[in-house]
Amino acid sequence: MDRYTTEFAFELRTCRWAERAWPPDESASDDHAVVVARQLGTKRRRWDTIVLECDPEALRERAKFGSERLDSDLLHVVRNAPAEWRYYRDCLPHPGYPWRYVREAIHRADDRGILETRKNGNRIEIRRKWPYPDDWVRRIVAIENKPDLDASAARALGSQLEYDVAVGLADEVWVATRRTGDLVERALFEDLPVEAGILALEPETLAAEVAWFPRSLAVDDPGTRILERPDGGRRDGSAARFEYVDPDAKRATRLEIAERAYERGWRSFADTMRPDCRHFELRSRDGLQLEPYCAAKGRSQTAAECSGGCADFEPEPPVWRTRDWPIEGGPGKRCKRLLEDRRRRHRPGLQQ
Repeated sequence: MDRYTTEFAFELRTCRWAERAWPPDESASDDHAVVVARQLGTKRRRWDTIVLECDPEALRERAKFGSERLDSDLLHVVRNAPAEWRYYRDCLPHPGYPWRYVREAIHRADDRGILETRKNGNRIEIRRKWPYPDDWVRRIVAIENKPDLDASAARALGSQLEYDVAVGLADEVWVATRRTGDLVERALFEDLPVEAGILALEPETLAAEVAWFPRSLAVDDPGTRILERPDGGRRDGSAARFEYVDPDAKRATRLEIAERAYERGWRSFADTMRPDCRHFELRSRDGLQLEPYCAAKGRSQTAAECSGGCADFEPEPPVWRTRDWPIEGGPGKRCKRLLEDRRRRHRPGLQQ
């Protein structure tokens, strides 16, 4: 039985392939590092897979700020914090919202140990501990995973990719689909934007080939966000409604996406599943990747299936946890720690 018929299972294989072999058709180099995450994006758009192409040294500098993401408020503080003690209102640019939220972010940064603070009378003074490396992310690549790219899936995916191309948040957009072995991959016949690349992946062996190379998108130029499309069919000649996206707003959003990808990674799938179920397992047939497996279903389950509403859910027996309880927990917690350890290896410089 094919283990990778579901989009979720195929997506995990795409992430593992990207971690091992990105960028495609190029030899490995010490000049770049790769961070892979899944299922994140913006309020209007969510991507299946995100690949961050990073500067290795700058990535280690980013690790000084911890494994958790820096949200927009924290980024505003740590990126502008001075090297010497100064009153925070004198050194931070006006955020465009009330200063009380800046003070809250300063206290959060201090609690996390990524900013120094002191009181001078009734004033809060700040000093940076390390400069934030703005250049730790070189490029952001977005990948949509469609193992079975039939006509209906292609139609739905086409409008999503058109949105990506128009806005230009990612440097490249790709579609990963199952390799058919045909002389010409079927995905090339689908109505997809020519700017999007097509990757033909064999999930069992993690062998991949580029069926169509993408075009680099203009991430430094204003983007175009399509708000409403004509819906009167082919003969509807009315114009679409759209708005422009400011380049500064795009840069800020890209950095926030990168921070969320850095925190989450792609092995965090157990955070939205039920590893505390007695039927939950992590299995690896090829020795390359740990994948979720449900003993009750006898197959790899999807994230939607592995939830509190699953009819087969059974909590771990208490006896499974007695040896190291309550500090270590049971097998479910061990699964999550194992995935976290593997995720940590791809974020060099983090404190153990």
